[in-house]
Amino acid sequence: MNMQLKYLLAVIPLALSTTANADVVHADDVIIQNSACIGFDCVNNESFGFDTLRLKENNLRIKFDDTSSTGSFPSNDWQLTANDSNSGGANKFSIEDITGGRVPFTVLAGAPTNAMYINSNGNVGLGTNSPVLDLHLINGNTPAIRLEQDGSSGFSAQTWDIGSNEANFFIRDVTGGSKLPFKIVPGAPNNSLYINASGNVGIGTASPSGKLVVASGDVGFGTTSPSARLHVIDSTSANLSSSSVLVQNTNIGKNAVLLELSNPGNSYLKMTNTEASPTVAYWLVGTRQDGTFSLTNNVGGQVFIVDSAGNLTTKGTVTANNVLLTSDMNKKENFQSINGIEILSAISKLAISKWNYKSQNASEQHIGPMAQDFYQLFGLGGNDDKHISAIDSAGVSLAAIQALYDLNLKKDQQIEALSKRIADLENKTK
Repeated sequence: MNMQLKYLLAVIPLALSTTANADVVHADDVIIQNSACIGFDCVNNESFGFDTLRLKENNLRIKFDDTSSTGSFPSNDWQLTANDSNSGGANKFSIEDITGGRVPFTVLAGAPTNAMYINSNGNVGLGTNSPVLDLHLINGNTPAIRLEQDGSSGFSAQTWDIGSNEANFFIRDVTGGSKLPFKIVPGAPNNSLYINASGNVGIGTASPSGKLVVASGDVGFGTTSPSARLHVIDSTSANLSSSSVLVQNTNIGKNAVLLELSNPGNSYLKMTNTEASPTVAYWLVGTRQDGTFSLTNNVGGQVFIVDSAGNLTTKGTVTANNVLLTSDMNKKENFQSINGIEILSAISKLAISKWNYKSQNASEQHIGPMAQDFYQLFGLGGNDDKHISAIDSAGVSLAAIQALYDLNLKKDQQIEALSKRIADLENKTK
């Protein structure tokens, strides 16, 4: 049968008034329609306020003693513990796994309001009673999560922090001297860093088609303020045995394009000497739309040109140990005989003077004809009257030498004949 509160209150004093404490065993439901106080320090006329059940003494525990004896049924004993029982112990509330000897949950006194809050959606708030997502942390200064491997499983101890504040979102290597290897500053644009399912990395793009794709902006290596699309600063290279940038193909025996420069107009590669007062500050290596390859510097301008047909023009002096000019008969055609006397006669009309190029110092003197005169007299070199081919000047010289040789040979023959006649006349007069 159900017992009323007044009956229970009548029974309890009788039990307590005996000379020896005796257990009260009641083999039926007990219903208390008001509040109840359990513990050595409960008093008569206890002021409950809104408390329905009060535990009152110096060691407060509620233990769940599971008496299940069949192996297939769970039987762990659990306990709700308020405060440590030893002097100087912690003021805390704990859920203890008595059977397992563990304390999986503890709240220390002084924990702030909403230290942990679970709303009706199952969202967990730490520091907030309005968690917006599955886990929501709020703190007035740098909310963070610590991930600590303590070495208890045989692995080296390592601690990482993940946190955020008004300056940045960061990952901190606590074990490694609290370095910050990763940061995101507030206001960073969409897809600042994007890794797709293939492992391709996009910077500024969600569609990286290669291992690393940078959509726009400048990229710096060795610098935090790049001034070009790719800016590499290297302060370690001190000789010609190492490179700041290396492009290497390990596919042996295969032809490969290792560096390509592409531009809808003329394309140039610039090499700059950054010393204080260099004579030549930079060189430009370039190609034009007509296929011309050139070398240009800030002092002499365009000094070296190779056109699409392989014709070479240089502004300065060519110095070489040897120069081989193609003269293979198998490379030639349209052979014609020449008149050496006519060549020799034309040379006699060719003005030879002493001069220097306008790009040279006046002390650098040369001797030779003008290309216009040479072209007018010999008509060699196609339609070019601005240059004299070394082959043509050598050919004209050889033809003239041959003509001189023939003339000298004839004169020698004439002299020999005259000498013989004189000798014959002298013999007759004796």
